[in-house]
Amino acid sequence: MHALKSFYFSLFFGKRFYRLLAGVILVFVISYVNPFIFELAEAALVLFLLLSFLDFGILFMKSNPVSVHRILPERLGNTEENTMHWQLENHYPFRVWLQLIDEFPEAWQIRDFKRSLMLEPGGKSELNHIIRPRERGEFFFGDIRVFIKSPLQLIHRRKTISANESVKVYPAFLLLRQLEFRTHMTDPGNIGYKQVRKTGHSLEFEQIREYVSGDDIRGINWKATGRTGGQLMINNYTDEKSQQVYCIIDKGRTMKMAFEGVSLLNYSVNATLAMCSVAISRQDRAGLISFGDKTGDFLPASHRATQMSGIVNALYNLHTDYLESEFVFLHKLIKTRITQRSLLILFTNFESLTALNRQLPYLRSISRKHLLLVVFFENTSLHALASGEAGNVEQLYEKVIAEKFVIEKKLIVKELQRYGISALLTAPEKLTVDTVNKYLQIKARREI
Repeated sequence: MHALKSFYFSLFFGKRFYRLLAGVILVFVISYVNPFIFELAEAALVLFLLLSFLDFGILFMKSNPVSVHRILPERLGNTEENTMHWQLENHYPFRVWLQLIDEFPEAWQIRDFKRSLMLEPGGKSELNHIIRPRERGEFFFGDIRVFIKSPLQLIHRRKTISANESVKVYPAFLLLRQLEFRTHMTDPGNIGYKQVRKTGHSLEFEQIREYVSGDDIRGINWKATGRTGGQLMINNYTDEKSQQVYCIIDKGRTMKMAFEGVSLLNYSVNATLAMCSVAISRQDRAGLISFGDKTGDFLPASHRATQMSGIVNALYNLHTDYLESEFVFLHKLIKTRITQRSLLILFTNFESLTALNRQLPYLRSISRKHLLLVVFFENTSLHALASGEAGNVEQLYEKVIAEKFVIEKKLIVKELQRYGISALLTAPEKLTVDTVNKYLQIKARREI
């Protein structure tokens, strides 16, 4: 019973079958008016049936007519172009036409994927397809279905290949390769900034040298002075090169807004991965904080070889219910867990001054001890609406309202700067590059 059902669902009739059948019927209809062509109609029917049975026989003579293998990358990069492959092989002794239909993960909503190709007897071929995931996580592929047509193309055979497998989508790790050159070049945007070598009293010891007038006498090394027979020697320190850099991701509902199908949260995750990689390559210690409604993650800053692996895993598992964010929780977390002055890069979003003013007391308190950079997003849809032409009164109202929101974003930047808080307003698609450039400028100015 199961075999019969399987056979039934694998048999299809092609367009050529129905066209020929319609032609045979038409000849029989005409034979009612012209009886002398009735024998021609009978011959056409017999020939049609013979060809149909012949096509059926050659298509179903093999239990394994074609083989198809799906080849997925080990992992996919979120929002990036990833290539997947299918390898196909024809086991028939004649040429066949194939139509490949694959079952993509339901969350990707790819409903119209199909590829057609022709294979010679015993021939092999490979198909490629670019996929661009828009969410992180583990996704599952289903079966592969292949529709097979012989040179007669009357009957179609459907072959289902069981190919259930999963693939994990991580933050945009391929972008890291594009940013590697930034760690080996002059920092972009630093024209006019002079890097000064300063003598400080951090924990990073450089050398012992002779004392000169103007040096701080508290740094005199008396043991070294005794060994020189009276020449004062002083400990020389430099500013500690390895600074702490924390990327902080807001998991609140304001980060649910999507641009080009990608949420602000995922844009921030990709930028955080790139930012941490660049910071570690610059000998800084990178860490990660996420916060939402009183829940979050904390990964201490480090520049160990395993740090990037920990950051990738933390970002991969970063999810949210998109509830209202509690900045008081973030303030308490930073106050208790980060004791050394650090660069804190906060990825969040404010749509109005009112929303900013509710959280401003916490941001000001954080910025008193740390260098805080608030990164939030331009609404590119409103920019397009504000810069467009108004054709009627309704469009004019929409244009004015859009301009109001665009201006308010700029006022948020001014308000943050008024309290000594650095701010970066950027388009979502430029987030990663703009954030890395801002970090490199801060390093060049030696603000931390």
